Amino acid sequence: MSDREISENSPAEQSEVFSLAVDGMGGDGAPDVVVAGLAIAADRHPGMRVLLTGDEARLRPLLAKYPKAEAICTIWHTDAAIPMDMKPTAALRVRRSSMRLGMDAVASGRARGVVSAGNSGAMLALAKIVVKTMPGISRPAMAAISPTIKGDVVMLDLGANVACDWRNLVEFAVMGEAFAKAVLGLPAPSIGLLNIGSEELKGDEKLRVASEALRESPLAAQFHGFIEGHDITAGTTDVVVTDGFTGNVALKTGEGALKMASSLLRQVFNRGIISKIGYLLVRPGLERMKEWLDPRRYNGAVFVGLNGVVVKSHGGTDAEGFAAAVDVAMDMVTHGFNDGIRERLTHMGALLSRQQASLEREPETTAS
Repeated sequence: MSDREISENSPAEQSEVFSLAVDGMGGDGAPDVVVAGLAIAADRHPGMRVLLTGDEARLRPLLAKYPKAEAICTIWHTDAAIPMDMKPTAALRVRRSSMRLGMDAVASGRARGVVSAGNSGAMLALAKIVVKTMPGISRPAMAAISPTIKGDVVMLDLGANVACDWRNLVEFAVMGEAFAKAVLGLPAPSIGLLNIGSEELKGDEKLRVASEALRESPLAAQFHGFIEGHDITAGTTDVVVTDGFTGNVALKTGEGALKMASSLLRQVFNRGIISKIGYLLVRPGLERMKEWLDPRRYNGAVFVGLNGVVVKSHGGTDAEGFAAAVDVAMDMVTHGFNDGIRERLTHMGALLSRQQASLEREPETTAS
């Protein structure tokens, strides 16, 4: 058998650095979906090495059924797992959960990234405590890819930070640009700030200050300015930046619109014999559209701004969807995602400090 079990008490004894740590027990279909997804991912990333955390008694028989997954995996055994409904504060107290061991592996340098389909709140809490926020980033954000008319778009934040200030938005722009480069392969992705209008005077102060900062930053040539809700699906920019409250509402609204459109199409093509004949004529096009909009293609939200790659798969996904989340993590690991953020922050540090100092002086100037 090609996989080795890491000692429960001393994982540091192993000298190998893994491409990814994968939470084998996270998600509605775990561990079956996780192992099946890794088998698919193994074909796409033949050099990948995975540290699979979870119950060996359940994982080893599954790996035996999927030789391709078995060939790339090493088991780190633990009996503990975090339920999908556990509160983040309680999850932090489960010291040897499969999710926690994955985070520990990244924090210690044993793995370059971690993927889990488990509890979102617990995952964010553990990522902040264990992997920790990258120097120069005040708050990590959740980013994901969505379809547009022109291709794909990166959106952030999608719910990690309900309230944000101007500096958070600028940092999100930096992280979003690095994400689009690593995952979408864009050399100079365009960036838009989501607002209630595209005019310069629209929106609140944090948006206007963030816009000013980006126009004076090394990202100025890529900064499109303010965009509106319809610009997301129009593909006006490659990166959409907003606070977590607005981003989450926009994401869920888009998902609901897609479900409604799908339901309406089914109703239209089932209304009679003529409609059914029409469906047969347009079926090839509809199949291509279905494949293009398949949510499994876009599975894999990323907590960006951390000292390592942390990817959240949808809890209810199937093997193909989980493999897509692994693809995202591998793209980020392979293309030096965090290195790109550090480089940008180095060039923007002085600008952000000047902008903050200017804002702090404004009340004194007004009072005088």
